[in-house]
Amino acid sequence: MEFIDYYKVLGLEKKASQEDIKKAYRKLARKHHPDLNPNDKEAHKKFQQINEANEVLSDPEKRKKYDQYGKDWQHAEQFEKARQEQQRHGGFRTEAFTGDFDETGFSDFFSSLFGDGGAGRFRQRQSKFRGEDFHAELQLNLTDVFKTQQQVLTVNGKNLRITIPAGVENGQKIRIKGHGGQGINGGPNGDLYITFHIINNTNFKRDGYDLHTIVYLDLYTAVLGGEIVVDTMDGKVKLNVKPETQNGTKIKLKGKGMPVYKKEGAYGDLVITFMVRIPTQLGDKEKELFKQLRDLSK
Repeated sequence: MEFIDYYKVLGLEKKASQEDIKKAYRKLARKHHPDLNPNDKEAHKKFQQINEANEVLSDPEKRKKYDQYGKDWQHAEQFEKARQEQQRHGGFRTEAFTGDFDETGFSDFFSSLFGDGGAGRFRQRQSKFRGEDFHAELQLNLTDVFKTQQQVLTVNGKNLRITIPAGVENGQKIRIKGHGGQGINGGPNGDLYITFHIINNTNFKRDGYDLHTIVYLDLYTAVLGGEIVVDTMDGKVKLNVKPETQNGTKIKLKGKGMPVYKKEGAYGDLVITFMVRIPTQLGDKEKELFKQLRDLSK
């Protein structure tokens, strides 16, 4: 009957902490769990080995005994006493070690060193595993996220209707609880994480919840002022331009930006930058009038 290196089974050093043991066990048990590897006999055997190693190393008393005797466990006085006690209560396992595991999931080495009593306790507290988290990406236009909408996603072969709140930003990730992989041994389901990729299909530049745009003014409107019509995300609005508006002047339209995520009725602002267009292809009369204006300004 061969010694089993439980530290090696979990990929750990002998000085590993209890937290190290816990993390290694959960990682390996999830990877080799029979529910995730239904047709893999090697994974099933590996899973049993991992469980056995955790049963010993996570229990301070078992770990102390295991560390103390190691490969010399057969000659340990404590083991001999355990053998005698076991014989008095119905006999001791004496079959040769084959490397296999019995129906409890424990090797002959474990049963011989610790007795069979630990198996029942292990079955009662067998670990529950949270299901795997799923990750998905969803591409939308900027105009799509100006209002709250619903979409149907296919996740793990099932259709899932989700509500996408208005104001979702590019790269934003949301979590839908319980719609990931199914839990193992009665553990909770994982979650679904959706990352949004927002394509700007407008002439606006987004900055958080504010929008920015450029509006071109003809020279006459910039000088004399007047009424113009500008585009916003929810339609056109009329705007009064003040006389003598300078090139590069910025104005702000309150509440005409993007909706604030999960804040009903809250919006950013629309920032407009005026750019004045200089007239071209002037006729002789127009040039003469500009000369007169120049002379008047002297």
